[in-house]
Amino acid sequence: MHNIVILISGTGSNMAAIVQAAERERWHEQPGARVAAVISNRADAQGLAFARERGIATAVLEHGGFATREAFDAELAALIDRHAPALVVLAGFMRILSAGFVARYAGRLLNIHPSLLPAFTGLHTHQRAIDAGCRFAGCTVHQVTAELDVGPIVEQAVVPILAGDDAATLAARVLSQEHLVYPRAIVRVLSKQ
Repeated sequence: MHNIVILISGTGSNMAAIVQAAERERWHEQPGARVAAVISNRADAQGLAFARERGIATAVLEHGGFATREAFDAELAALIDRHAPALVVLAGFMRILSAGFVARYAGRLLNIHPSLLPAFTGLHTHQRAIDAGCRFAGCTVHQVTAELDVGPIVEQAVVPILAGDDAATLAARVLSQEHLVYPRAIVRVLSKQ
């Protein structure tokens, strides 16, 4: 069984989409996978309740209690490793991870970014796409590397930028695609393991 550990910081809408896809598509049969745990760096992350209701193990490790990023990442890795993950999935996990952490899970660490990478790495992607006059935007599932938002692309989804769009309306349209593309990307990666 391929164990998946999902890291969140907030509502966990992508995590919920992944869990629901796993249930609906019977991932436990093919590709032989399950969401084993959901871990958050915030005790008030709303997504934790969703995971608990589904019987998924949850844990909270608040980053504020650590002197360094590396100390937090070491403890986070210890929590993750209890679940023997085939894949670690960042789903709205709002922490930049250290190079050592990324190296530990190389090839097994995925993130979703709300732009068509390599365009618009970092923050404020929707407004930046609108300001640049782009006709299309979207989202990208990529392998995480030590350099922010530049890892190998696994899947992408495209949406049009409509006249009258603002960052919020574009973000909502992109998010609906994130919920579709992220589960598909996970299955794709696991099928190659």
